[in-house]
Amino acid sequence: MSSVEQILINIKSKKREIFFVASVVLVGLLGFGLGRLSKIDEGREPVIIKSMAASSAVGLSSNLVNGGKFVASKSGTTYHFPWCPGAKKISEENKVWFASAAIAERAGYKKAINCKGLSSPTFTE
Repeated sequence: MSSVEQILINIKSKKREIFFVASVVLVGLLGFGLGRLSKIDEGREPVIIKSMAASSAVGLSSNLVNGGKFVASKSGTTYHFPWCPGAKKISEENKVWFASAAIAERAGYKKAINCKGLSSPTFTE
């Protein structure tokens, strides 16, 4: 009998012991990994937004603070959330703000299809 066959026979006869050792090692590694992961989050400070003035720091228009939830272009046909790609392309002087999607649609605008969340079939105000 060759040495490879002998090794396979030894492994098959000790399946239970091998499974137990492998389980203990995996549980130990999992515990170590989870401990390291929890320590990483422990050192971070939470992000707290204290005022709406911070919205200008992320590129939102001050008109949003005044009640506009949706934006469209004066010369366009679609409305967007202020953070959508299409809204970012509209110059400040051409922006038209709406408090609701219904008002924007009554003004003749349609939902933008490239605006995530707005174009979903389940979108409701």
